[in-house]
Amino acid sequence: MADGPTSTNPVVKSIISGNAPPAARSAAARGLLPLPQADLLEALVHLRSDSDAEIARAAQATLDAQQPDDLLNVARASETAPSVLGYLASLGSAAPETHEAVANNNSTPDQAIALLAQLTSDPALLEFMTLNQQRLIRAPEIIDAILLNPARTAEAERRVKETRREFFEKERGARQIAQELRARGNSAAAEFFESAELRPVSGEMSVDDAWVIAQHIEVSDEDIDDSWLAREFIEELLVETPEQTAANAQAVINAERLEGEASPERISLIRRIMFMTVKDRVKLGVKGDREARGILIRDANKIVATAVIHNPRLTDHEVENIAAMRTVAEEVLRLIGMNRQWARSYPIIHNLARNPRTPMATAIHILPRIRTKDLKSIALNRNVSEAVRRQAYRLSEMREPKVK
Repeated sequence: MADGPTSTNPVVKSIISGNAPPAARSAAARGLLPLPQADLLEALVHLRSDSDAEIARAAQATLDAQQPDDLLNVARASETAPSVLGYLASLGSAAPETHEAVANNNSTPDQAIALLAQLTSDPALLEFMTLNQQRLIRAPEIIDAILLNPARTAEAERRVKETRREFFEKERGARQIAQELRARGNSAAAEFFESAELRPVSGEMSVDDAWVIAQHIEVSDEDIDDSWLAREFIEELLVETPEQTAANAQAVINAERLEGEASPERISLIRRIMFMTVKDRVKLGVKGDREARGILIRDANKIVATAVIHNPRLTDHEVENIAAMRTVAEEVLRLIGMNRQWARSYPIIHNLARNPRTPMATAIHILPRIRTKDLKSIALNRNVSEAVRRQAYRLSEMREPKVK
């Protein structure tokens, strides 16, 4: 299982490289050379396959005569040759402690661990193997061997299945779905699907959930300008507890119901979207279609809601509706008021001026552009702040012709 000798001993290196004379190989096979235990075992494991049948039989007999304590010490040593560890893994007569030491040794080849997982009848050893998730990910054949071994415990089965689902089935499923989306011409959805974390705060997002959400992606990465995102604050603002996620989702559902009875299908989509991670909701905000935008604009996380405002497919009609909403973040309304294109739309600035959620400075700034009749209405609107009402009244009075 090793390409060359691990030992630095010149005798062992000579034997493994094939340069040792028959007499030296024969002496080593009988254990007659004064070698350290690890070096001796490396030579013996190699000589088991010697072209000279007599030497091969002698090497195997010497290996069979090794003491359990000596084997255990070698199995625990970090400098032990991978070939020796592979031999110990395949040794059915080895003590359980030796096999556990082999499984715990980072120098043991992955294929040797897979073989041990296949051959052992020790449930505790199988469970011990599942603790090294990094090795399971690197060598999925170990997962298969554990699942096929009738001696596995329920806990061992649970752990390897979780690892397989998390690191192989999801990845494979995501790739397949992304390929199908590209085949349909929806490369934007494929990009989102490949980069999405797809792990909600509570529970697990299924492939079906991810597929449904991917259908609501319409903006490609190359069409997105994310320079608006304050990266130095992003980590702080992306923290969200399960309780916050649940409350946020319910608030969006309640807002939908207030504006019209939401269908069960719509509520299902809301839950799928709102239980995504904040990072994925931001991505969906800037890449999503009209339906996704309509959900995420109500997100309690202002970065998510702001992402919708930076979606290149957002229409003036949508902005007009957003400007009238009383369930959106003040930051969203402030950004609408700052946008020169939207500020030229009278329905948009009119909705902003009479929306109680609009920041006072934004509302007062746009009042001079509001028609006199509408100013009078705002001056009487008890829902807006007193400062906005007073300013609307002053402006309307200034526009009234003076009576001489």
